[in-house]
Amino acid sequence: MKRILITGGAGFIGSHLCERLLKEGHEVICLDNYFTGSKSTIIHLLDNPYFELVRHDVTEPYYAEVDEIYNLACPASPVHYQYNPIKTMKTSVMGAINMLGLAKRVKAKILQASTSEVYGDPIVHPQPESYWGNVNPIGPRSCYDEGKRCAETLFVDYHRQNHVAIKIARIFNTYGPHMHPQDGRVVSNFIVQALKGEDITIFGDGTQTRSFQYVGDLIEGLTRLMNTGSAVSGPVNLGNAQEFTMLELAETILSLTGSASQIRFMPLPQDDPKQRQPDVSLAFSQLEGWKAQTDLKTGLSKTIRYFETLL
Repeated sequence: MKRILITGGAGFIGSHLCERLLKEGHEVICLDNYFTGSKSTIIHLLDNPYFELVRHDVTEPYYAEVDEIYNLACPASPVHYQYNPIKTMKTSVMGAINMLGLAKRVKAKILQASTSEVYGDPIVHPQPESYWGNVNPIGPRSCYDEGKRCAETLFVDYHRQNHVAIKIARIFNTYGPHMHPQDGRVVSNFIVQALKGEDITIFGDGTQTRSFQYVGDLIEGLTRLMNTGSAVSGPVNLGNAQEFTMLELAETILSLTGSASQIRFMPLPQDDPKQRQPDVSLAFSQLEGWKAQTDLKTGLSKTIRYFETLL
C-alpha cells in the first residue's frame, strides 16, 4: 500500500484517478479547492477508510507524508482558465513549486499533468515530445499554455538540481463521465446541446481537428507512467492517435443521441489550434505497449449516458 496525494482530485480526471488507486489498495489523499472540481464526483468514496478529502488550494503549501503525488490541480477548459488568468498561472506555477517542494522533503515520486496545449497551434503534425511548440505568450490562452510550460521547466529543474523523481504526462483532449456540463470543452458542449435540442455550435468551419481519448485510457496511461523506473521521466504524450474534425464529432454525437439539433457555425476564437494529434510512439514503447483502446463511438455512448442521468 502506498500513500498517494492527488491535487485536483475532485476534478474530472482526478476523481477517476482516486477511484483507480483506491481499487488498487492504496491510501489516497484528495486535495481540491472546488474551483472546477466538485464533491459530487468523489462523494461515493467518502466512506472508504483509505480515502481522505482535504479542501485546499495548491497555491498555498501543503504538508503530508506521502509516497507519490499526482499534480492535476488546474482549470483545464478555456471557459474556466480564462475566467481568472492570473489565478490560472499561479495555480500552474506556484502549485508546481509547492508540490515539488513537498516531493523533495518527503522523497516522493511526483507526476505533472501537463497538456497538449504546450504545443500551441502546431506547425509539426502529429506532435512528438521533441517538438517545442508554437505558442503565443501574450494571448488569451497564454495563462494556461505558458503556465503548463513553466511547470514542466520547474519539474525538470527540480529533477536536475535536487534529484526529485519526476514524471511529466502531456495529456491530449480527454472526455468521459464526471465532466462538468458547463465546463466549456467541446465534447461536453456538443452532448449537452444535443440532449437539450439546442443548436450545436462549432467554432470555425468545422475542419479543425482534435484527437479524443476516453478517460479510462488516460488513467491507465497515467498510472503506468507513474510506475515506470527512473529511466522514464517524460514528457510523454498520452492521447488518441486518431484524428477527428469538429464536424465529424458533432455529426457522431447527433447520430448517437438521435437529436434534431442543427449545427451552427461561429467565428473561431483567437489562437485556437487548427489541428492537434499526438505522436504516441514514445508512450507505446515506454509504457508497456500503452495506447488508447476505446473507440470514439463507444466512449461517447458512455459519456452520453452519464449526461442523460445528470440532466
